[in-house]
Amino acid sequence: MTMEARERLIFALDVDSLAEAEGWVQRLQGKVGIYKVGKQLFTRCGPQVVENIRRQGGEVFLDLKYHDIPNTVAMAVVEAARLGVKMVNVHALGGLEMMQAAVAAVDRLFPRGSAGRPVLLAVTVLTSSTAETLRAVGIDRPVEEMVPRLARLAQQAGIDGVVASPREVDLIRRVCGEAFQIVTPGVRPADASLDDQKRVMTPGEAITAGADYLVIGRPISAAADPAAAADRILQEMASALAGRR
Repeated sequence: MTMEARERLIFALDVDSLAEAEGWVQRLQGKVGIYKVGKQLFTRCGPQVVENIRRQGGEVFLDLKYHDIPNTVAMAVVEAARLGVKMVNVHALGGLEMMQAAVAAVDRLFPRGSAGRPVLLAVTVLTSSTAETLRAVGIDRPVEEMVPRLARLAQQAGIDGVVASPREVDLIRRVCGEAFQIVTPGVRPADASLDDQKRVMTPGEAITAGADYLVIGRPISAAADPAAAADRILQEMASALAGRR
């Protein structure tokens, strides 16, 4: 069960150099299955960071949240797939046509069921967002309505799953079913700081709610003993997974 938990734990590589990224992959080998490469690290280091992580035996979630005209996003997702990433995401607010274009482009390169096909994800509402921040940009629907609405739109487009707060996992499951994959940031152990996250759960709560993968960064990287912190999170996840059986 701990092995299954490890495959579901995504460590956020929120660093700005290849050396730091490689250091974390070495330090967390055997404890983390996937490493999230976001805008800061990818902008600084480019595709080489993905290649280096894979060379060290790690999988990559390329978290760039593509949001542009359909053809531009489709071509970007294809290049991500060619890098060999395990997961890549777009932003659901880009709309149905944009997401369909991304799916179709990956289908041509890696037909469904073929080896090397990445998991295509859509971001719903950022975990730092609240009803107030949504209203400020003209979205007057509550988070609890927007998240399942965007998740259903992504599923309609052929996207494999979504990135969403653990607090909306149950809402997504109701409209998208059990096979739809859910990746949840905004996960914090009970004794950790919330930092800039607003809608959070503990690792055990998120797994129990039905999340498939957990993205965790600072609760591990800022710990006095990161490897021990990762072990505690894995144990909590494993217990929750056992309870889902």
